[in-house]
Amino acid sequence: MDFYTTAFELIDMRSFSNLWFWITLAYAWSAASHYVIGVPYDVVARAVKYGGQVEQDLKDLVRVNANRFTYIADTAGNWLVGFGFFALTALALMGFYYGLEFSQALFLIFAPMSLVFALSVRCARRIDHNSLGDIRLKLRRHRLAIQVIGMFSILVTSMWGMFHNLSVGVLGG
Repeated sequence: MDFYTTAFELIDMRSFSNLWFWITLAYAWSAASHYVIGVPYDVVARAVKYGGQVEQDLKDLVRVNANRFTYIADTAGNWLVGFGFFALTALALMGFYYGLEFSQALFLIFAPMSLVFALSVRCARRIDHNSLGDIRLKLRRHRLAIQVIGMFSILVTSMWGMFHNLSVGVLGG
């Protein structure tokens, strides 16, 4: 056997039976629920607990990131939506119509993440930057929505992955 055959047998390039895919999926949802509109959620908890400079830092972080999200949505929003729908449609067609497992895996990660991005833009537009209570409430609700989407996404992805692995079989046939 040559090097490439041995390496590909060792790495297992199929998505749903690959440990790296599941690590990537877990990290993606962990990061999405920790960095709510780009603000680390532990800063929200520390601002409520300690106040003072940490509270001002939170307000500044939220202001900067909310302005960044709204600027991106206002200037390039139509292009992002168009390209996003094109990419998701291409992944869905290649994955579920033509049967490419890698495209299925990417679609099952990026489709719910696009919903998270849209909710982040919505949250960024609605935040009152001066009120700590409003910031905390909106970020907590947004984080809960992201976690619910993530749980449902991980459930659907794992069920599809198990179905795919059982239908392919042990020997890859």
